[in-house]
Order: sequence, then structure tokens, then C-alpha cells
Amino acid sequence: TSQTSAGVLIKVSDNGAGIPVEIIDKIFQPFFTSKPTGQGTGLGLSMSYDIIKAHQGTLRVEQANMGGDVNEMKTIFIVELPTI
Repeated sequence: TSQTSAGVLIKVSDNGAGIPVEIIDKIFQPFFTSKPTGQGTGLGLSMSYDIIKAHQGTLRVEQANMGGDVNEMKTIFIVELPTI
């Protein structure tokens, strides 16, 4: 978390397997899920995106290669919110 001239910047990352390239453009769509049927609604990221946007912020996702191997990708979610 850091403060910028426009507001606050929050980065959340994990050390999981990353998000497959073929679905990364869909993750903020309502009802999109990579989970099996009955194990998720696909609304979490969509609702987060809408809430942040309603507060004049942005939510985006980036992938970072941590070791040169495609299997060593790290997902980073970046939230930017303006100061009031």
C-alpha cells in the first residue's frame, strides 16, 4: 500500500499458479468462474470491480514472471482509489 499524488495504491499478490492467459481478460465479467459448477458464483471480482469503479477508482490485474518460467507467474491485483 502506498500513497500517490492522486490517492492510494493497493497491491495484492499471491504465490499461486497465476491466471491462465486465455481467461485473464474475462475475470472481471459477471458470472465468470474457472471453478466447477456449483463451486462459485463468479461474482466476487465483478462486484469488487463495480464497487471500486463507483468510488472513482480502478481495479486491474497484472501477471509477473518470477523466474523466467511460465509456471512461475505471480498474479497482482492493483486497486487505485482517489483521496477525498
